Amino acid sequence: MASSSVEPESEENITGVADKYNVETAEILANSALHLPVAQAAPIYEQLLSVFPTAAKFWKQYVEAYMAVNNDDATKQLFSRCLLICLQVPLWRCYIRFIRKVYEKKGTEGQEETRKAFDFMLSHVGSDISSGPIWLEYITFLKSLPALNAQEESQRMIAIRKAYQRAVVTPTHHVEQLWKDYENFENSVSRQLAKGLLSEYQSKYTSARAVYRERKKYCEEIDWNMLAVPPTGSYKEEQQWIAWKRLLTFEKGNPQRIDTASSNKRIIFTYEQCLMYLYHYPDIWYDYATWHAKSGSIDAAIKVFQRALKALPDSEMLRYAFAELEESRGAIAAAKKLYESLLTDSVNTTALAHIQFIRFLRRTEGVEAARKYFLDARKSPNFTYHVYVAYALMAFCQDKDPKLAHNVFEAGLKRFMHEPAYILEYADFLSRLNDDRNIRALFERALSSLPPEESIEVWKRFTQFEQMYGDLDSTLKVEQRRKEALSRTGEEGASALEDSLQDVVSRYSFMDLWPCSSKDLDHLVRQEWLVKNINKKVDKSALSNGPGIVDKGPSGLTSNSTTSATVIYPDTSQMVIYDPRQKPGIGISPSTTATGASSALNALSNPMVATGGGGIMNPFDEMLKAASPAIFAFLANLPAVEGPTPNVDIVLSICLQSDIPTGQMGKSPTTYPTPIPTGAARSASGISGSNKSHPTPSGSSLKQSKDKQSLKRKDIGQDDDETTTVQSQPQPRDFFRIRQMKKARGAASSQTGSASYGSAVSGDLSGSTG
Repeated sequence: MASSSVEPESEENITGVADKYNVETAEILANSALHLPVAQAAPIYEQLLSVFPTAAKFWKQYVEAYMAVNNDDATKQLFSRCLLICLQVPLWRCYIRFIRKVYEKKGTEGQEETRKAFDFMLSHVGSDISSGPIWLEYITFLKSLPALNAQEESQRMIAIRKAYQRAVVTPTHHVEQLWKDYENFENSVSRQLAKGLLSEYQSKYTSARAVYRERKKYCEEIDWNMLAVPPTGSYKEEQQWIAWKRLLTFEKGNPQRIDTASSNKRIIFTYEQCLMYLYHYPDIWYDYATWHAKSGSIDAAIKVFQRALKALPDSEMLRYAFAELEESRGAIAAAKKLYESLLTDSVNTTALAHIQFIRFLRRTEGVEAARKYFLDARKSPNFTYHVYVAYALMAFCQDKDPKLAHNVFEAGLKRFMHEPAYILEYADFLSRLNDDRNIRALFERALSSLPPEESIEVWKRFTQFEQMYGDLDSTLKVEQRRKEALSRTGEEGASALEDSLQDVVSRYSFMDLWPCSSKDLDHLVRQEWLVKNINKKVDKSALSNGPGIVDKGPSGLTSNSTTSATVIYPDTSQMVIYDPRQKPGIGISPSTTATGASSALNALSNPMVATGGGGIMNPFDEMLKAASPAIFAFLANLPAVEGPTPNVDIVLSICLQSDIPTGQMGKSPTTYPTPIPTGAARSASGISGSNKSHPTPSGSSLKQSKDKQSLKRKDIGQDDDETTTVQSQPQPRDFFRIRQMKKARGAASSQTGSASYGSAVSGDLSGSTG
């Protein structure tokens, strides 16, 4: 998506590219061409194929349109344009259908031409997983050939046998059918000879069938109707890229263990098919060419790169990769021509192209050739400061000529004094020369010409230089000058000129070593942020949180200079990091918990918020106020938890044993649950995040707590006895519940220091304190 800063012309270009590769529009045009005369449909097909040159289905429609009007010359011309770049079985079957129609009435000569066409087709798409019908059609064609004498009959049988033997070792959808046909064929010719031939090819067929089953899994993930469009990063495109990568990796592994030549041919076929759909992906082109080069086929790799540059003429990285291949094999002239192709358009030539060409000239033609090009190309509009830096460092590091490097930096300084990045690179070069006098002079010259808002990094580097190499007096002076210069760029005013402990930390730190602990450093960063916002109206939540987005401030510490007062940050001041090894903290005292509903409320309230927040009730407490007494009773009976989450099975057992009223809809119970025992409230407080460690209750105390909650109650709408409680009612035969209770009993009995729940079905609780 184009941003708002893009020029209108750029937006139109982007929109034009998007419309050009609009798949829906292309499909509509192709469908409309089906109903038009070939003379009117041809321009539409040409337009579509100029955008989608590897769209086999469009080529097939185009060809069939000419075949329908018996225009053989135009059909042959189209096939010559599309067959070798579209290795798709339906298109090639259309080709063989055309050939058979053309040569069917030409006798022996026509039969020979048809056989050659079949061989040509099978050599290109015979390894496709969908090529089974082609093999069957070819074998049927061979069987239909006339044999006038015994010699011709023998030759015909040999040709059929070879076709079968090639077909049954190719992993296709029809490999099993082809094997059965081959068995029948050999047995019909000679049962005695068939036994030996079939046993020889049995293992090869079995291997092909196994590979077919594996290959089929990878091929099923591929969308064979996808049109080749430039990558947009959509999920579907990424999934197709992954699917093709998996198939290529599978084929490169030679799963069928065939000879190298046959395996390489199958890999080439897979790459060619992949490029039909990922035509605009430079990484696929590069992988294909690199695979050829590693296989020893440099000429094939060069052809792939040539095709890649035709498909992606604007791909600078493919051009560099191609030039690298040419240079590595000693073809310097060809490599130079590729570099020069990047420099032909002086307006669109990038600074990187200049840099890489200078490096190439130095490697291949020497120092003088590189120097001459640098001097001649300095007037180029895109000859940025990067080229000066690159050439100067080349002269310094590779040619060992510090004087020339110094002259190049000085020459560039006249043009790029306004570039802070160039100043810093020049300063780094002078630091390598240990030329402190010229470094200080460079900083002074740069800071006198740079506006204050662009000089932050230069001041920072100047300060670091004085801290490292200067004396204390010079360091303090530079720091004070920096404060005075940068105070005019912000709103801090006089506060920015004051000395602070942060200056000392910055002054006496080195790399990742600090003269204070991380806690002290965080405290200083927070103070620095507060000083910056001391005169601003900042939201209370922002003050409680401090900086949310951090960067390097003028002092060198991590600070926040872009925090907006309108952004509400979460309150992290009371956050406690869970650590099972931490010491017990201070929680709510059991004496502070009341009974009844108020007990559950206090037990579940966040103790950190309640004590540190000045009695302010959080939203969770407000929700508890509106909850029903049954919810309070359940929450108060939850056990103390020594981790971030409770045991699910134990919670389920508590749910099944809780004294929850079962009143009817629309009626309110006449009585509320009995006051919650102190022990239960103490346990519930563990859920709220309190760091206090609660002692595990014994079995007797748990049973006593249960008995107190099992007092008499009466629910409206039920005629049960008043003494009947939920725990005393017979348990239903719920096998899922029984399994959960058994699991809870087994898990709890294996844990030490936590409550162990005995027979959850019967309602008995046993304590295990470990």
